[in-house]
Amino acid sequence: MEHKREVRGFLKASGKKVINGEGQEIVLRGVGFGSWLLPEGYMWRFPDQGDRPRRIERLIADLVGETKAAEFWELYYDRYTAEADIQKIASEGFNSVRVPISARFLIEEGEPLRVKEGRLQLLDRVIEWCRKYSLYVILDLHGAPGGQTGTNIDDSENDKPELFMDERNKRLTVALWRMLADRYQDEWIVAGYDLLNEPLPDWFSAYNDQVMPLYKEIVEAIREVDNRHMIILEGAHWATDWSIFDEKIDDNLMLQFHKYWNNPDTESIQLFLDKREEWNVPIFMGEGGENNCDWFAGVFRLYEDHDISWNFWTWKKLDCTNSPCSVIMPNGWRLLVDYLEGGAKPDAKLAERILWEYLDNLSIERCLYRPEVVNALFRRPPVRIPAIFYGYKGGGTSFSIGKTAEKNIGFRVNDGMDIRFVESEREKPNFQHMKGEEWQPDELMYIQLAPNDWVAYEFTVTSISSTTDYTLDMRLRMENYGSVAVCLNGVLLGTSGMKGNDWHTVRLRGKFQAKEGINRLVLMAADLPASIQWLHISPV
Repeated sequence: MEHKREVRGFLKASGKKVINGEGQEIVLRGVGFGSWLLPEGYMWRFPDQGDRPRRIERLIADLVGETKAAEFWELYYDRYTAEADIQKIASEGFNSVRVPISARFLIEEGEPLRVKEGRLQLLDRVIEWCRKYSLYVILDLHGAPGGQTGTNIDDSENDKPELFMDERNKRLTVALWRMLADRYQDEWIVAGYDLLNEPLPDWFSAYNDQVMPLYKEIVEAIREVDNRHMIILEGAHWATDWSIFDEKIDDNLMLQFHKYWNNPDTESIQLFLDKREEWNVPIFMGEGGENNCDWFAGVFRLYEDHDISWNFWTWKKLDCTNSPCSVIMPNGWRLLVDYLEGGAKPDAKLAERILWEYLDNLSIERCLYRPEVVNALFRRPPVRIPAIFYGYKGGGTSFSIGKTAEKNIGFRVNDGMDIRFVESEREKPNFQHMKGEEWQPDELMYIQLAPNDWVAYEFTVTSISSTTDYTLDMRLRMENYGSVAVCLNGVLLGTSGMKGNDWHTVRLRGKFQAKEGINRLVLMAADLPASIQWLHISPV
């Protein structure tokens, strides 16, 4: 497997690239373990009353008592991420994982730093599994002492960013990172240290000037014991505000942004690309997902085409269609939700049955696996690609337009392509942290090609035999008897056409074979204008 050859030795930032221990360039492609060591209520299908770890913990203790609750959590942490998960992630072609850590999970409250050794062993265990299956591990402080966001995602107690309001929390955070760096200083499979997840949303921006000084203090403590691991810094406001990056504080540094809702276009990440050029450092889309497969097929190709490492959020959650692993909802789960919302309290015996069924369902063997999510991330057949998500490498490589191409409205406005077309203009939204809400393309969003205009799409085949055949379906609208010519890896496969101005799904005549690795599919309007909504590539 390709990633087994590239996952070798300590990772290091080298200019705008990440290189492995053998000096080879590597793009990180991974998944995050959301809700494992920091349970998030939306992944449990809970309302706001159960939106963070401390509230979920109170609920379970209330339902089954403290003794049973302690047993529940030991089983939960043990089962949520198991060796079988790591093995499956590696077999799918990922080369890394991001492990979100809660300080309250790992250390006792108060000074001096007191570590829960049994909890640390869970980290040791997942790191060992990742070494076994060749997956780099990113350690992510998702919930710092006191909370760095003042929201549910860091288990904030009082909805305030108390990390920045109490010097004791800062000292604990520095000490925690020094302890982790000392423990894992020789672990090459650890890719790097992600110092703080999504610090300070805009409504707490008054504290923004404290982020970089704290980062600098943490890095100094890490470098006292560990000079080899890469440092990963996130911007403010859900990791999207990089104006806080005023000083390059380390020579082995990667900058991280997150992306959830907004349009998959180069314009939406241009400020991150600009900072990469300015600082000459690699950049990382460290958390993004919670959307749908159409969006995944676009946005993750955006990262690939711009040589940006990425990490999908998240690997597993309850009753979902947009993560690879969907935990089956236990019978009676709605009773817990109703109780959180003020309804009747289930008796202890019933609550225990519901909760232990949930624990049983956590193992990947019991989950509903959704390969279509992974296929969309890697553009691996069977996969549907909205036509608007042609490549992001610019004119002459990802598209070509003639002088007569009509300028139309669309959201990919800065890549030089004039053939985006939407019948009504879509307003580009500002970034919002909207996990659980999906990007929905306008039904009438499509590309319109003038004669001899073309667009290119890449897809990946990870294993192949001489008998593997593929089909191509396209959603087209033509003028008169227009047609679309289809080329694969420089070879004409054929043309597809139709009569009339209505939308039709058309299959390319004949089956075709693809090569192992990256394949390049080019669609060209052969004689008359052609409009395309999507294409679907399927193995036979």
